[in-house]
Amino acid sequence: MAVGQVSFHDPKKVKKVHVPHRENPIVNRLNKTKVEKFPDLQQEKDDREKELRRKDRATQQARQKEEARIAKERKEKAYQRDHAYDDLHSEEAVASSSNQERDANFEDDFM
Repeated sequence: MAVGQVSFHDPKKVKKVHVPHRENPIVNRLNKTKVEKFPDLQQEKDDREKELRRKDRATQQARQKEEARIAKERKEKAYQRDHAYDDLHSEEAVASSSNQERDANFEDDFM
């Protein structure tokens, strides 16, 4: 059986109608609108599968990009959480908060 060929499972269930004589005006009108196509069904199937694979690949790439972005954000948040107090104990911060280098009149600022 050829690709795309149509057949019946049980030939006994096929109903055939006998036409007593041919009516040319009706047949002529039908023949004017008749379009006969011989598509390459295998090629159409291949094209369709190719398109589906392309769409699947595109969605998979989008999902991977999204997962990579989320992983990067999580990594950045973890780094910020782990290193939140790194600059608190730097030498500049310690020097600015020490009492060693203050003026003698530093208490006047509070009044």
